[in-house]
Amino acid sequence: MPVLLCNDINLLHLQSLLARYGLEIKTVDDNADIPGSFWQPPEAGLVGDTLYIRNDTPAHSALHEACHYICMDQQRRDKLHTDAGGTAIEENGVCYLQILLSDFIPEMKRERMLSDMDAWGYSFRLGSAQAWFEQDAEDAFEWLLTNGLINAKGEPEWQARK
Repeated sequence: MPVLLCNDINLLHLQSLLARYGLEIKTVDDNADIPGSFWQPPEAGLVGDTLYIRNDTPAHSALHEACHYICMDQQRRDKLHTDAGGTAIEENGVCYLQILLSDFIPEMKRERMLSDMDAWGYSFRLGSAQAWFEQDAEDAFEWLLTNGLINAKGEPEWQARK
């Protein structure tokens, strides 16, 4: 099964979700370059507080890049263009948060996010995104909690990292 694309979801759901974090979405024409795409099209791109996508951008990529924006500190957000940077533990937090936020995209939800991450080639030492999320992501959970991005129940706090 191919991964879910931005064209397969109602973009209003993604826009309202990311607006809670101060992130705007801009779509670009099919086959056009995607501004701020670190991995190149069809991957999503970040420039400042704008997430760029195309119809063929994987939905998991849009959420992953958005979570980079959410997880980075304000100093990095102020200079953000293409390369989100960050540490390994922050990357784990990004992956964990994108899984949590996928539940707020009705066409996606957690199960689809996990399978799309596996299909796209995300690499986890336990062999799958689901195994990592359920059995090996305590450090990501703690990082998100410590940085005020989730609460102790693992629910989003709806604010970007300070």
